[in-house]
Amino acid sequence: MDTDPIPERGGRLAGRGTTPDEERLARALYAEHSDALWRYALRLTRGDEQRAQDAVQETLLRAWRYPRVLSVTAEHARRWLFTTVRQRVIDDWRAGKVRPEVVTDQIPDHLPGRHIADHVDTAIQGLLVTEALRKLTQAHREVLIECFYGGRSVGEAATRLGVPPGTVKSRLHYGLRALKLALEEAGVVTEESR
Repeated sequence: MDTDPIPERGGRLAGRGTTPDEERLARALYAEHSDALWRYALRLTRGDEQRAQDAVQETLLRAWRYPRVLSVTAEHARRWLFTTVRQRVIDDWRAGKVRPEVVTDQIPDHLPGRHIADHVDTAIQGLLVTEALRKLTQAHREVLIECFYGGRSVGEAATRLGVPPGTVKSRLHYGLRALKLALEEAGVVTEESR
C-alpha cells in the first residue's frame, strides 16, 4: 500500500487520546501485517485498490481498538486479521448489492431548479422510507437502522442488540423484504422495477 493508514494529528492517532504504547502497537500492526493483508484484500476485491485499502485500514483500526484479540498468539492474531479483512470485503459487497454505487460524471450546475428539486426529492423519499419503517416489526426496524443508518457490520449490530449474528442476518433479510413490500404499497417500488 502506498499510504499510511494510521491517521495522525499533532503526533497522535486521531479519534481518541492515545498513549505512546498504543501508537507503537498500531504502527507495529501496520508494519507487520499491512502488506499481506493488502495483497489478500486486493485479491478479494478483484483488483479494486480503494476497496482493498479501506478494508485493510478498517481491519487495522479494529485490531488497534481491541488489542486483546491480538495478545493470544501470533498465529491467532494473523488469523483474526485475515478473517476480519474478508468479512469487511463481504459486508461491503453485500451492502453494494442492496445499495448499488452509481458513478457518473458531474451533473451540470446550469440545470434550472436542480438544487431545489434534489432537496424536495430527498425530503419526500425520507418521509416515505420513515413511514415504511414504521410498518415493520421493532426487531426488523432495529436491525435495519443499526446496519444501514448506523453503518454497522452484522457483528457490530449483533453486539449492540444483544443477539447472535445469524439472527441479525435473518432479520436483515426479512426486514428488507418487508420494507420493500411497504414501499411497494406506498407506490414507491413497482413490480416493473424488480
